[in-house]
Amino acid sequence: MTIIESKPTDVIKIRLDFEKPMQDTSEAEFTFVPEGDKTKVTWSMHGDQSFMEKAVCLFMNLDKMVGEKFEEGLENMKTVVEKTK
Repeated sequence: MTIIESKPTDVIKIRLDFEKPMQDTSEAEFTFVPEGDKTKVTWSMHGDQSFMEKAVCLFMNLDKMVGEKFEEGLENMKTVVEKTK
């Protein structure tokens, strides 16, 4: 995982290099949008897939594979931000 762009209060972009179950590279992005006294955080992930990779994804739940870690990261981010208020 490598941070490839970071703009405070706007966006964090991350390059994800996977080794298992196959080698692949994707990008994840956290965007931050102020909403009153709160901030809406959106996580997205995208990348190019070959036909074979698309076929494999039919049988794999990527959200289950990485979603838990991103949820954990969001909770950690929330904890850090709330401590600095």
